[in-house]
Amino acid sequence: MNKTLGIILLVAGIAMLIWTGFTYTKKEKVVDAGPIQISADKEHSVNWPPYAGGILVIGGIVLLVMDKKKA
Repeated sequence: MNKTLGIILLVAGIAMLIWTGFTYTKKEKVVDAGPIQISADKEHSVNWPPYAGGILVIGGIVLLVMDKKKA
């Protein structure tokens, strides 16, 4: 179990270090006046700090090392 969790944390941490965020587009209504509807595409971004990926990488390595010491 620890080995699987360690690998998942390691992969997620590396991905977070490579990609520090992502953006997505959402269609939102601007005007809704009876039969007239106007909508606009708005971009939203999700960002995380690079040290969060580093913490996940370190946690994954620790779990993998602890699992090898048990065996």
